[in-house]
Amino acid sequence: MPRALVAPDDFKGTFTAPQVASAIAVGLSGAGVEADELPIADGGDGTMNALLVSLGGELRTARVSDPLGRPTAARWAMLSDGDTAVIEMAQASGLGRVAPQDRDAWAASTRGTGELIVLAAREGARKVLVAVGGSATTDGGAGARAALREADVNVPITVLCDVRVPFEDAARVFGPQKGADPEMVVRLTERLESLARSAPRDPRGLEMTGAAGGLSGGLWAYCGAELVDGARFVLDAVRFDQRLQAADFAISGEGRLDQQTLTGKAVAEVARRCRAAERPLHVVAGSSALTAAETDALLLASVREATTIEQLEAAGYELALTLTSRR
Repeated sequence: MPRALVAPDDFKGTFTAPQVASAIAVGLSGAGVEADELPIADGGDGTMNALLVSLGGELRTARVSDPLGRPTAARWAMLSDGDTAVIEMAQASGLGRVAPQDRDAWAASTRGTGELIVLAAREGARKVLVAVGGSATTDGGAGARAALREADVNVPITVLCDVRVPFEDAARVFGPQKGADPEMVVRLTERLESLARSAPRDPRGLEMTGAAGGLSGGLWAYCGAELVDGARFVLDAVRFDQRLQAADFAISGEGRLDQQTLTGKAVAEVARRCRAAERPLHVVAGSSALTAAETDALLLASVREATTIEQLEAAGYELALTLTSRR
């Protein structure tokens, strides 16, 4: 029986990666293809779930500060090794925590993320993975650092980055989506520059230090955090390469394929590894804005669009029929 490795990212705002993987697998199995479900992520939203599904662990809930300092319930995870905590900064400091009419790019703080790190350390974590993405903040990590300093917590931190933007560009690139007008972008950039000048290590000019409004750079500069490519880290952690070797082909996907897909997103990393392993990669997406040349650049065997669970199942079924008919 043919075997497929089904490794999608979240369809953000619609379906989680486990939901997408399950739906595609249903379609594949209905047409006689065995499916190995492997939800993945790029270091942004969905990273915690992807790691929990493959590595096991326990979800926990804590009461922390939201971006505007209000109390909110946020989830974090302790992996099954008992030593590693996974924190998605969006759980505490994400844009989704603030209603559009309440967004305040200047006041928004990462303090809640720092509070989660403190809590994880106090509950036994010897290392903390911080997945960044979807932030409401551009404080350069000042809020998170304050929470760590006040609690006198110093735990090894690895930041899983979903973008490669440097620290000094964080406000310009991401500020507008957080409610910053052009004048505010200038003020935020000046604040980031001031933070960088006073830091023990200058994060400016370094890739990935601008993730989550500079949270990654602040943790690197002040707390000695390690910054890593989120997609590569997750795929390594869930043993993607080993599981790909046991498959005849792979299926990946995300909510939207566009130019950002080509630079650092999970699908691009999956495509790179499939090329190296000489396994065809088929992609299912909510929508695709990739040109034919961009699709060719990723060496994708096919691209299908699906926006409902039924369509995801149908995509898996149709793909399985097409491939098995060629055998």
